[in-house]
Amino acid sequence: MPITPPTAAPTPLPRSQARFALVASPFTLALLALLAGCRAAAGPAGGAPTTGTAGGAMTAYPALPSAYAIAEGQSQVTPAFADSTQWIRERLWVETEFDSDYDGKRDRVHVDVTRPGATGSGLKVPVVYETSPYFAGTLGNDDVFWPVKQELGAEPPARKLGKGVPFNATRTRIGNSQVRTWVPRGFAVVHSESPGTGLSQGCVTIGGMNESLAPKAVVDWLNGRAKGYTTVDGQQEVSATSWSTGKVGMIGTSFNGTLPVAVATTGVAGLEAIIPVSPNNSYYRYYRSNGLVRAPGGFQGEDVDVLYDYVQSGNPATRAICNERVRDGIIGKGIDRRTGDLSDFWTQRDYLLQAKGIRAAMLTAHGFNDWNVMPSHTVLMADIVRANKVPVQMYFHQGGHGGEPPLPMMNRWFTRYLLGVQNGVEKDPRSYVVREGANRQAPTPYAAYPHPEALPVKLYPGNGGRSVGVLAFAALGGQGRETITDDANQSGAALAAAVSSPNRLLFATPALTQPLHISGTAQVTLRLSSNTPAANLSVWLVELPWPAAANANGGNGGIITRGWADPQNAKSLRVSEPLKAGEFVTVTFDLEPDDQIVPVGKRIGLMVMSSDKDFTLLPNPGTVLTLDLDGSSLSLPVVGGVAALQRAIQ
Repeated sequence: MPITPPTAAPTPLPRSQARFALVASPFTLALLALLAGCRAAAGPAGGAPTTGTAGGAMTAYPALPSAYAIAEGQSQVTPAFADSTQWIRERLWVETEFDSDYDGKRDRVHVDVTRPGATGSGLKVPVVYETSPYFAGTLGNDDVFWPVKQELGAEPPARKLGKGVPFNATRTRIGNSQVRTWVPRGFAVVHSESPGTGLSQGCVTIGGMNESLAPKAVVDWLNGRAKGYTTVDGQQEVSATSWSTGKVGMIGTSFNGTLPVAVATTGVAGLEAIIPVSPNNSYYRYYRSNGLVRAPGGFQGEDVDVLYDYVQSGNPATRAICNERVRDGIIGKGIDRRTGDLSDFWTQRDYLLQAKGIRAAMLTAHGFNDWNVMPSHTVLMADIVRANKVPVQMYFHQGGHGGEPPLPMMNRWFTRYLLGVQNGVEKDPRSYVVREGANRQAPTPYAAYPHPEALPVKLYPGNGGRSVGVLAFAALGGQGRETITDDANQSGAALAAAVSSPNRLLFATPALTQPLHISGTAQVTLRLSSNTPAANLSVWLVELPWPAAANANGGNGGIITRGWADPQNAKSLRVSEPLKAGEFVTVTFDLEPDDQIVPVGKRIGLMVMSSDKDFTLLPNPGTVLTLDLDGSSLSLPVVGGVAALQRAIQ
């Protein structure tokens, strides 16, 4: 299913465009235009002695109480905090500023708290906070995905609507994630359930503003600015100001990692730091790709309304109105699976476009082989937040979805920004990458991501792509045109492994005689035509020979990176222009960011195909794409640039 429900921390969770090259693609330029208003003026930077910076306010930290022990810049487990029999647990409902279930009353969200026993006698502590739509459970295998076998541009076949998750009104505990990691170190842990899930009021909206404002209300409650109540509909108030310092750090993976970013975009005072792991920072980028309807990896046919059904677990009394107004109304009318075009529905669910409000120091993590929430989500957001003059640190690994940074890294982050300890974290390297085959607890530090010495290298395809054509350093000229016959029944892996195929074109460098470090975002320019008004376009960057073992290349087979685009959107993401037979269009777009070292003996291959069996809609076979080789190229980010690649293939 969509974005993976959490397990107990700190175990990494299973399951759920990029830094720009020298010339941005038209698709990227469209985003840049939207982002123009998101480049905030210089804001407060991290690292000032004994100050916090959330919300742009400079706030003095008090001296740490004696119950804390700090070593190597990290808050340690101490006897004063570790005795779980003394922990104080409570639950409540926090009143929000919205009414998303249309009953004329402000929604309340369900919250639970676990805090050290010493907070009962006057000690104030900061808070580690995780919010989620998953805590009350998720929909089982109810076959609610969209059918994906359809002709492009046609109205999509109907899908089966989900009934949501069975409601459990007797739950007394939201969750225990984060508790055993952070409470023994002197932090309180808070959980809350997203609107329309569990015992929280409201409607599920999947990226709607209430999903940002609900946890914002919890941060406000922890700072005495919002009201909490002992029951969902009562008037007996409960306050946090006697035990909370007001300093909050949010953490989570996948959907639970998306929501810290959503809250941070509000600029709420008190949210000092976030650790989003594999966050979905743009619903358009999650469910579409450069104008193309594209599923998250492993979940063909998923879309916003499917995710709505998957997480809706709230009070059945409000489900009918939520389904009518939100799922079948706002979402149903907004997603547009016929064209895949960008619209206001999608921009309202794009945290990249709301990022000018972020002031919380961000330690973010992602896997370079995450084909569910793809790494461009994290790379793009980091670029924008740095422009806000906000501290950003990045942790990458070579695996798939999920995977937190090492605990010492997270501990240093929260110790610095929640406890105010001057541990020098702002002077640490800005990027950490787990190298191939290395332990995830031992990443390699770099000054930045992409690698500071990475430069784009332009490569040009030569004819013979039905078998394997060349990738040359200079435009060869006179290479002519070659065709691809779409067949969605063929997997990308089978096409990459084939000696020859009419269903793809493949171009490759000579075999490497030295390892080659790729770091950053590759970009392709393809000049092509189609014999039909609409066509899928899929590009894989692969290692050749294609490995026989599925666990090669960090468990991702021979894939280096990949990307998808709709040729109908070559000029505009918002307006599809039907393709005319024999008329060529030029499509330039980014592949997903990557950082890996390609080993000796491998060739780097550019594979172009039409439909991608695991990601795109699947029309009947037969569409023919014609690629103009002389108008096509690949820009590859290589550490050391052209000279390094030339040395590696000598």
